[in-house]
Amino acid sequence: MSTTRTLTNELSAHIGETITIEGWLHKKRLLGGLNFITLRDRRGIAQTKIDNKDELEKLRGLQIGTILSLTGTVAADERAPGGTELHDVTVEVLVPVTDEPPIEIDKPISHKSENLDTLFDYRVLNIRNLQEQKIFKIRASLTRYLREYLTDQEFVEIDTPKLLAEATEGGAEVFKLDYFGKTATLAQSPQFYKQIMVGAFERVYEINHSYRAEPSATTRHLTELTMLDIEMGFVKDHDEVLDLVGDMTQTVLRRVYDEHADDIKTLNAPTLALPEDGKVPRFTIAEIHEMYTKATKTDTTAEKDLIPDEERWIADYARKNLNSDLVYAVDFPAEAGKFYHKFKDDGTVAWGDLLFRGLEIATVPLRENNYEKMIEQMTAKGLDVSHEGFKYYLQAFKYGLPQHGGCGFGVDRLVQKTLGLGNVKEATLFPRDINRLAP
Repeated sequence: MSTTRTLTNELSAHIGETITIEGWLHKKRLLGGLNFITLRDRRGIAQTKIDNKDELEKLRGLQIGTILSLTGTVAADERAPGGTELHDVTVEVLVPVTDEPPIEIDKPISHKSENLDTLFDYRVLNIRNLQEQKIFKIRASLTRYLREYLTDQEFVEIDTPKLLAEATEGGAEVFKLDYFGKTATLAQSPQFYKQIMVGAFERVYEINHSYRAEPSATTRHLTELTMLDIEMGFVKDHDEVLDLVGDMTQTVLRRVYDEHADDIKTLNAPTLALPEDGKVPRFTIAEIHEMYTKATKTDTTAEKDLIPDEERWIADYARKNLNSDLVYAVDFPAEAGKFYHKFKDDGTVAWGDLLFRGLEIATVPLRENNYEKMIEQMTAKGLDVSHEGFKYYLQAFKYGLPQHGGCGFGVDRLVQKTLGLGNVKEATLFPRDINRLAP
């Protein structure tokens, strides 16, 4: 009898041999004369036929989730998962489960909007569903592909604090907490730190959590989100930053559609459309307002940003007319810019939003790198340049930062739109929003 554990997807290499598999009881079919159980491990599932009544008796009263060690002979059977099943089985119960689980993990898990609360309430169990697992295996691969692309481009991975002194910049609401008698906030982004680190490494990135206390209960918002943050120095112009982020996104999408083709198909993800020349199409904010207003008779020309329906409209336009699931909205009006953006002479700011299938997944600006200009822009925005929170940030500019740009890139949204999920929370293991702090 073998004592070495064999994984479920390895059974076909051991036909006729006696092996041991270990995992969770995934499914039981006890049909009197024919008794089958399915065992799940990290590689998948294997079917087992149990004829011996004494071995079958060991399973009496045990529920799905029971952890088993099964030893038997591998037999070829094209009807079974993987084309094999285990015969003449000896059962060893490693961890018995006697409570009936509240959901059936071998059945399809509903992702209908009205069922999302149930989905997350039972997340501990439904993540054992093989289809549900595919979402997060693909998410893990997407994150790895991003890392590999940036490493190949000589980016250094950094890790910056998420506990900060009181917020110095306006914008999205921040979470405040007591920090040994002082007020601390949870980081909304690593913006200041990644710019500072351009002064050391030229090219840096971080994949980490950000926190936004926005009271938004929409399909696109989380209060704890996973962001890829990039910053790159010695760039010639804004185009260089836009091109790199566009190329990165296309590279990881092509890889995931190639390397996870079967899972992408079984999850009913949309087909992938990317421009043949590798250049993500670009439209200015003014152009999109004009095109949208003409097409829909809804006038958005006074808006400083795109409304959500415009994002969906221009994305549909790019898909139908330019064969691209990706599109850039660029040249935001100056009044929309932040103090660290590079402002252009034509009344716009060097800032682009990357849209993927109708949703903004990245903000991609060029930064102001001149110390005196930064002081001027901060003052114009009503910020106190002597505030302790700006001290170390401004040091980096005072002692030399090259022209640089980067992006804040939503990993949760990338996963959501890659797989065609209806809500960003579905792409998150344990989502946090205004109503949910558990599990």
